[in-house]
Amino acid sequence: MSKFSKHLPSARKNIARAPDTTNLAGGDAFAQTARLELVSVLITTFLQDEFYRTEEQTTARLRELIAKVAAVDPRYVAKAALYARHQHGMRSTSHLVAGELARLVKGAAWTKNFHDKIVRRPDDALEILGYYLATHGRPLPNSLKKGLGAALARFDEHQLAKYRRDHAEFKLVDAVNLVRPPATPALTALMRGQLAPAQTWETRLTQAGAEAENDNEAAAAKSAVWTELVHERKLGYLALLRNVRNILTHASGADSERAPDTVGKLCEQLADEAAVRRSLVYPFQFLAALDALRQGNLAGADRVMDALNQAVDHSLANVPRFEGTTLVALDCSGSMSGRPQTIGSLFAAVLVKASGADLVLFSSDARYHTLNRRDTTLTAAKSIPFAAGGTNFNAIFECANRAYDRVIVLSDMQGWIGRGAPNAAVAEYQNKYAAAPRIFSFDLKGYGTLQFPQERVYCLAGWSDRVFDIMQKLDRDPHALVREVEAVQLDG
Repeated sequence: MSKFSKHLPSARKNIARAPDTTNLAGGDAFAQTARLELVSVLITTFLQDEFYRTEEQTTARLRELIAKVAAVDPRYVAKAALYARHQHGMRSTSHLVAGELARLVKGAAWTKNFHDKIVRRPDDALEILGYYLATHGRPLPNSLKKGLGAALARFDEHQLAKYRRDHAEFKLVDAVNLVRPPATPALTALMRGQLAPAQTWETRLTQAGAEAENDNEAAAAKSAVWTELVHERKLGYLALLRNVRNILTHASGADSERAPDTVGKLCEQLADEAAVRRSLVYPFQFLAALDALRQGNLAGADRVMDALNQAVDHSLANVPRFEGTTLVALDCSGSMSGRPQTIGSLFAAVLVKASGADLVLFSSDARYHTLNRRDTTLTAAKSIPFAAGGTNFNAIFECANRAYDRVIVLSDMQGWIGRGAPNAAVAEYQNKYAAAPRIFSFDLKGYGTLQFPQERVYCLAGWSDRVFDIMQKLDRDPHALVREVEAVQLDG
């Protein structure tokens, strides 16, 4: 950001601010503002157990943040939920916020509109109602009923049929009975049981199983549908990617002349360079498919893995190039195990291959690490060694041996050894190399504390498939996330 480079002395003054909290590992850290932490948690957590925090603790912390921010600015909380749902595709966290705001905010005219807007699919209304009833019980607030009712009245017969959940304990008809939406032809058909089945590839699979007389027939019918979907190219690229395990599982059971070649057709479509580029898929969006292939011994998995290796390399073309020099600092300490390690190593490999970045690995200390750029991206990522040591952010800047335009730190931000928060180490690095790097600080867990004062760096907790877009925005404005939330339209 040009403002930073023009005012380096004041930036150094900011970086020298003393730590004002401790992180979950017990180390010195900087507290995020409640607004920034709320957004960070909303766009990064799936409400599941993490290294330093259980699902229950994360849920409790999110409720605390909602209450704290809502006491001052409840509209900001609503905008943050809309931002998480519509810009980052986050469902569970946005459902929780909707339920909590329904309890906390009474009599505000904008709440009905919020509860309408937070619903993108009919099952969003189901989940919000389910959360509220399970957490707070009855009666339902009028704003919640009116907003969700208005949302349900927006959907056509196809959308309602796709998410009616006839075999679930809490069905779409139950939601309609609770909120009493305005009558529409589609809702009338739903309540009378007159909706035609939604014609999607998902419903075709459901129907194939429902029409079978036994498990063997159901498996054969589903195999035939998967075979047809692949051979006739009826799945979009992302749908294909998300279902590689399903396709492989059923390919061997299809009683069709085309069945033996299903794996070949799948590999051909996955490795199609033009399709990868058209889909605008990023390298880390292949992670779920790769994880699925590693579970169990599936016939053809090795061929599909080869295709995915090619596809990930093709997807590098979708990654924005960063001008100038870049240092990627990857946390290789013990607390990074699991998903953060997988994401961090892949992102590091992508930046090395796509942008020519240098790579430093750090835990208790730090060292430069060279990747073979002729390796595939996945091979390069897998080659990165991880340790079981502590987390020393000072080591990054003590190790750096040249001036960089940007430093990208990938970590869970749980530093606890060395000289504390890396204020002095950053200042010494700046002075030694006459450097004024932009520092992108990625918290891959969203635990809520920072290793750098947020005025000095571009902070983002967690991960999403829009990460590169976010980086470009943060490059222009270190408060981009909060500003994007504030720009969300809540009225009208």
